[in-house]
Amino acid sequence: MPSGTQQHQVTGPAGPLAVAVDHPVGPSRGVALLTHPHPLHGGTMDNKVVQTLARAHVLAGWTAVRFNFRGVGQSAGQYAEGVGEADDLLAVHRHWVGQQAWCLAGFSFGAYVASRFLSQQSEPSLSSLVLVGLAASRFDVPPLAPELRPKTLILHGDEDDTVPLQAALDWAKPQHVAVTVLPGVTHFFHGHLPWLRDVVQRHLHAVAPPC
Repeated sequence: MPSGTQQHQVTGPAGPLAVAVDHPVGPSRGVALLTHPHPLHGGTMDNKVVQTLARAHVLAGWTAVRFNFRGVGQSAGQYAEGVGEADDLLAVHRHWVGQQAWCLAGFSFGAYVASRFLSQQSEPSLSSLVLVGLAASRFDVPPLAPELRPKTLILHGDEDDTVPLQAALDWAKPQHVAVTVLPGVTHFFHGHLPWLRDVVQRHLHAVAPPC
């Protein structure tokens, strides 16, 4: 990400949460919240896939807000199996979004947390949802609300060696939600990050075009 990344702290339910914010050139269209992979397997807000998602949103005109879940880096607390992490996401949402337009994107465990968070909201309206490498084989991922499905991009590599593609397809099929399959791509998008960035940018321009 650019050297202009700003470091912040947000008060979370288990203590302070470390936050990194990147701004677009020109006026911001709103806030994009980004969630990272599994804390017990080295996942942080500086994961290269998360940074690529942030970059895609910044290039599309959104302010990208990444944060470390509880117990990661400078964030207080300890791993809470996705339950507490959804509460962390709620705290960041309350602090940064307000009345602005907003997007949500998550990678792996972070995609599960994003889905869990949205399932708990009575009014989960947002401009775009991006779920990458959704950890459907490892967690009981809630279904998406029908109104969110047209705004959602689900990306999965056909050579994902961490979460089998079939798990994502099995989760999506009952909901009639499309899964965009990227051939030759592994879980961490080795060698394919520019492709990921471009696909997400196209999605953002399609579902939330500039005014």
